[in-house]
Order: sequence, then C-alpha cells, then structure tokens
Amino acid sequence: MTTLTLATRWNPIDWPLTHGPVPYAVLAAGWAALALLALSRHERWRAPRMLGALLLGGLLTLLVKIAVDDWWRPFPEGTPDFVLRWIAVALFGIALLCFRAPLLTVRRRLFAVGGVALVVVMAASQVNRGFDQYPTARAMLAPHTDELTTGRAAATVQGTPGRPLAEVWHAPPGLPDKGTLSPVTIPGTKSGFTARPGYVYLPPAYRANPRPLLPVVVLLPGQPGAPEDWVNSGAIRESLDAFAAEHQGLAPIVVVADQTGGNFSNPLCMDSRIAKSQTYLAADIPDWIHHNLQTATGRGSLAIGGLSLGGTCAIQLALNAPEVYGTFLDISGQDEPTLGTHQETVDKAFGGDEAAFAAVDPMHLMAARKFPDTAGMIVVGADDPWYRPGQEKIHAAAQAAGIKVGYQTIPGWHSWVVFRQAFEQNLPWLAQQTGLIR
Repeated sequence: MTTLTLATRWNPIDWPLTHGPVPYAVLAAGWAALALLALSRHERWRAPRMLGALLLGGLLTLLVKIAVDDWWRPFPEGTPDFVLRWIAVALFGIALLCFRAPLLTVRRRLFAVGGVALVVVMAASQVNRGFDQYPTARAMLAPHTDELTTGRAAATVQGTPGRPLAEVWHAPPGLPDKGTLSPVTIPGTKSGFTARPGYVYLPPAYRANPRPLLPVVVLLPGQPGAPEDWVNSGAIRESLDAFAAEHQGLAPIVVVADQTGGNFSNPLCMDSRIAKSQTYLAADIPDWIHHNLQTATGRGSLAIGGLSLGGTCAIQLALNAPEVYGTFLDISGQDEPTLGTHQETVDKAFGGDEAAFAAVDPMHLMAARKFPDTAGMIVVGADDPWYRPGQEKIHAAAQAAGIKVGYQTIPGWHSWVVFRQAFEQNLPWLAQQTGLIR
C-alpha cells in the first residue's frame, strides 16, 4: 500500500459518504435521535401532541412539494419521491421539536436541537446516497487547479485520416504524469450569453515539444448543476489522467462549459427568447478554444457531451450545428428540450411558435433529414424511470436518421453512479471517434 493510499484512508475528508460505515452510522444516529424526540415520559406529552407534530410535518412537506413542483418548478421531471420522503422525515423532526420545546428545560432544549440536527443530517445523507453527488467530503471542496498553459509550440504532431494520433506520436522523456486542470471564463462574444466559469483539462502530452494536436471534448453539466460537478462529483480529472497514463500522455482536451448561466436556469441550449445559448455553444466556445488552445481542427476533432440537461444539449448541438460537432455523448438526456410541459416550453422560448421549436428540436430534425457523418453514444441508467424511455426513443430516431449511434445502459438510475461510469466507459470511444486512437 502506497503512502498516498494510506493518507487517503486515514483522512476523514476522503472517507466514503455514500457507502461503508459513515452513512450507516449517520443513519443509525438520525433514527435514534428521532425516536428520542418522539418518545417522552413527560406528563404533558400525550398522543394529541405527537399527532400534531405528525400533521405539521406532513403539511410542511406538502407545502414544499407545491412550492417546488407547482410554483417554482426548477426540475421538469419533478422532485423524486425518495427526496420528498426524506424531506418529510426531516420536517417531522423539526415539528417534534416545536411541540416538545415548551416542555423542556433550557439544557434539554439544546439536546433536542442537536437531535433535530442529526435528523436533518441523516435526511441529507440519504438524499446524497441516492444521487451519489458527493462520494466524499473532498468532493464538496473547490478543486485544485493549475495555471492554464498558454502559447503555441513551434513544432506539432498530428494524425491523418489513415493513422490516428497515437500511432504517430512518441512521448518525449520527462513527460509529466498528470494533466492540468485550469479555471476559465469563456465570454459570450457573439451570443451575449453570460456563463459561469468553467474548466479546461490539458493532458500531459500538451506540455510536450513537439506538441500533439489533440481533439477536444466540450462537456456540459446537468440542471441544477455547475461545471465543477464534472470535476468534483464526476472525477473526470482522474479518468483522463488514467487514460493518458495508458496512451503515452495522450488524452482528449476537455472543456467543461456552462450552458445555463445558473444552477436553476435553463435556456434550453437554443437561440430563443430566453437567450442565445446555441450560439454560445456552437460559436463562442469553439472560437475561444481555437484562439486560446493549440488543438486539432475540424468537426471530426470536436465532440460534445453532457449529463441530463447537458446530454439533451449535446445531441441538440450535434444536430443543429453538425458543421461544428461531429460526435456527441448523451448521458441520461431527455427526448425533448423542456421547461416543464411542451406548451410551456414553446410559449416561453418561442412565443407559441410550434414551427420555430420544431426547427431545432432533435426528434423533428432526425425525422426530417439524415446525419450519416455524425457519431453518437446514448447512455442511461438501467433503472432510470424518467429518462430511459426517452433515451430509447432518441436512439431509435438516431438510427433512422443514419447516425452512427450506440446505446448503453448502466446499472443505476439518474445519479452520479451512472454519470461517472458513462464518461469513463466511453472515453476510449470518444478518443476513437475524434482521431486520437484506433
């Protein structure tokens, strides 16, 4: 066992939060705290108070569901049932405190507040286990970043249609073991779109001289979400470094971009009344890449991928801007861009103009024309009740449209267990499609 492995093993921020002893200890402590809050020998603690706490917790849960799913509506598919159940448990604990606090001494009130905190932490832990958003506490922290490598190498190496880059590239001595991850802000020069900062991963080979002209993958997060999700929860740096270690330091350059402008925003990756998000993704980002990075050029060297909303955006861009992106990776995307319902989407984005929506909607585009020069991979969780049916429809339509498309299911549902594996599993495929390896 290496020193690094030992350090990771004994560092609490690297302990697993979604499996192993930590989440089960939190679960046991939370249920114990809830039981102590609910049970009392106090003479004034009677069944009506317990029933009142239960009713209050239920009412608060109902109000949360109405506020989120009927008024705010940040998630087109609605709040998952298991999330609502754990919200209900947390709110029941808070309601118990409200009913019990008047019966307790100051000291016991403090203990009761601590018990409620345990219940809330338990609920949050179980929701995190469901999505696997934060596998460790380290995933909640800002990632370690490096200064972006700038400047152009005088000598370069590139692949040819008959020989992928890996077959003409020879790693020089002293090549770094790891790639770099740098924060970047990509301006909406043509689109006017205001995006949050993203990240650029440059593999070890990028720092060589002569420099290999590498392909680029633009990677998009889900919604709610942010570019750092791919870095922290998605662990793409580790996946890319592992790939590079097996290919003489070669790996795709990855640009993790922001297509929404906010955690709960959704401009649909279209040019519409909401924003010119498609122009940002199809013009501003490629322009920034070619101006700031030394890469392979052409649609065959530029791929786009994403998860959930990002997956929907990936196939949209591959179909609406096929001259820019030759390859797409759609992980757990939707069968139609949506803001809730079809009518709401058409009304808000296009002022009720169905023809304008159909002109950019993937299903309509694939029904109207062929895309024989586009390659795609569609991936979804085998147990995903929301997105698997839509992904099956997209796959069938893509096949009918002549796209060189594959379809994969991964054990799991709409969570990072699936998203992480989908990227890592398809990294060799992306490298093949973009001319990096055979």
